Amino acid sequence: MTAVRVVAAVVVALLLQSVLARLAGEAAIHVDLVLVAVTWVALRFGRVSGVLGGTLAGLAQDALGGGVLGIGGLAKSVSGYLTGIVGTQFIVTQTVPRFLVFLGATAVNALIFMGLYVLLGLRHYDRPYLDVAIQGLSNAVIGVLVFEGAELLPGARERWRIRRAYRGKRRFR
Repeated sequence: MTAVRVVAAVVVALLLQSVLARLAGEAAIHVDLVLVAVTWVALRFGRVSGVLGGTLAGLAQDALGGGVLGIGGLAKSVSGYLTGIVGTQFIVTQTVPRFLVFLGATAVNALIFMGLYVLLGLRHYDRPYLDVAIQGLSNAVIGVLVFEGAELLPGARERWRIRRAYRGKRRFR
């Protein structure tokens, strides 16, 4: 069941990222929804799921994006693995620790991804610190919102049913 959730999270993130990229056109997109999904999977299900989700997501993103196949997979799998370790070794249940984990995962992903591209002489980055900082903040905000939403969903139907029953009793008094 965990594998289905991992694949579903990666596929939804890939679809949303591609729709967002198509809507933005030439404008720069400073959010990596696929990395947010990988980080969420790693925090939720552990380091093994983080590695598998990161590898799947990174390779799929490389194949769809037209870059060097494997660099994104390596960056996201290492990021997912380290995030899974942090999630199992530390208490990451509050907003600020989750924010910092998403920020750190973005930094690790960017360090590996950009580092390998520069090392191989394939690309030069003009403002890497600013771009990584903006992307890290965007990923962290969206990641925390995703976590909050995912925690609210399981009890939402039950809360709605209780509220509806309470309103019905109050109306007939």
